[in-house]
Amino acid sequence: MSETTQQAIVQTLREKILAGHLPPGQRLVEAQLAQQLGVSRTPLRYALSVLSAEGLLDRSGARGYVVRRFSVRDVLDAIDVRGVLEGLAARSVAEHGISNALSVALDDCLREGDEIFNKGLLKPGDDVVYADMNGRFHALIVDAANNAAVSAALSLNDKIPFVSPFTIAFDESARERQFTMLSYAHRQHHAIADALKKGEGARVEALMKEHTHISKESLNLSLPALQLIAGAA
Repeated sequence: MSETTQQAIVQTLREKILAGHLPPGQRLVEAQLAQQLGVSRTPLRYALSVLSAEGLLDRSGARGYVVRRFSVRDVLDAIDVRGVLEGLAARSVAEHGISNALSVALDDCLREGDEIFNKGLLKPGDDVVYADMNGRFHALIVDAANNAAVSAALSLNDKIPFVSPFTIAFDESARERQFTMLSYAHRQHHAIADALKKGEGARVEALMKEHTHISKESLNLSLPALQLIAGAA
């Protein structure tokens, strides 16, 4: 099974959790879930491990998982923290000078995003492609900063659900607004890359902080569902 298909299963489960179809506290039985999704157990097992790493699931027993309860405030606060940490990383990269390899890698991400949004609408599978591109774009900048403390703090912060830049939760009922928001977020990617290349430390730091507001707005499209899965936390 291809990596794209595996990521599609991850995305499907993530959206089911966001929509409340897999409510907090529910134990996920691998065999039943595989049958329900029409997939084999091997890629499903991979998907469950990914969602556990993201903080959406808690381990239950040797091979089981339970949908985690969490606070909406925790999610929004962690997104703010990500903006501060990534802003610090981006400023460091800009002030020390961007490498040619990083410039090329960022340009590749920008082209991938452009291909999505030049179509004028989100097509099936675009959510998986965008999430992967977005995650790589952010990771490239953080890795280039070569700051172990920032990387460790971000790794811990990403354990809060829906915070990691690799995590994009689409709301099917507001797909047109999602397209508009994500298109704007990708224009911000272009501005961030431009500031990095020009060595504009203060500007790129501010852009990275502002960039996280799109994550909040995207989640707010699904705030009732988000509050539902937060449960009584």
